[in-house]
Amino acid sequence: MNIIQVHGIRTYSFHGCLPEETKIGGDFEIDVDLWVDFKEAAVNDDLTKTINYCVVNEAVEKEMAIRADLIETVAYKIVNRLKSSYSQIEKLRVQIRKINPPLDGDVKFVSVIVEE
Repeated sequence: MNIIQVHGIRTYSFHGCLPEETKIGGDFEIDVDLWVDFKEAAVNDDLTKTINYCVVNEAVEKEMAIRADLIETVAYKIVNRLKSSYSQIEKLRVQIRKINPPLDGDVKFVSVIVEE
């Protein structure tokens, strides 16, 4: 099986349960791993037989632009959008990291991972 990774997608988004998070926003970083058989694409040098990285990035950016209280919600929306765009995805992993979350203490990031 083959894996395509699109990692380190950065967005400035407004996800969070605290009122200031919805007004001020914050930095997020997203990684997407897609398990897909792209041998035919590789052999024939054919983008239509694999996953277009631009489509993955666009899907992430669109879902990250829709405010939600939970990054868990956003992760599932990204998974669903990508699955509906590409039927050949056999497995999908999305990780969202909220950088410098507003917590008591010095926390680099919090993250969620959805694997389907």
